[in-house]
Amino acid sequence: MAERGQTENQGRMDQDSRGMGSMNNPQQGEMSRMSNDMSGMDRDDSGRKTSNRGFAAMDPDKQKRIASEGGRAAHRQGVAHEWSRDEAREAGRKGGQIVSRNREHMSEIGRKGGQSSGQRRQRSNGESE
Repeated sequence: MAERGQTENQGRMDQDSRGMGSMNNPQQGEMSRMSNDMSGMDRDDSGRKTSNRGFAAMDPDKQKRIASEGGRAAHRQGVAHEWSRDEAREAGRKGGQIVSRNREHMSEIGRKGGQSSGQRRQRSNGESE
């Protein structure tokens, strides 16, 4: 039994000396992982690694085509959600409540509406003279 344990340890030492023991040597494993991670990877503004592959890396038109195809497939299969009038009304009401909490946004909407009606009023007054 003792011979077997010594043989296993000797084998591990041989692997380490050949550079194959990265599992036992955390620094060596980290270096090889870092070199592997950097191939095909960039970093975003926050320093996280990003990959330039997959759905998010596609151009927006291609993403839109693929996503709309998924929607069509769901409708063909009969599993797509179709809004009833009541569901749509409730969703709109909830969305309106959320938006109306932003007072700056609401005042901007009101300002644009006032400008629009003022311009319309000026045009109609100018035509009648």
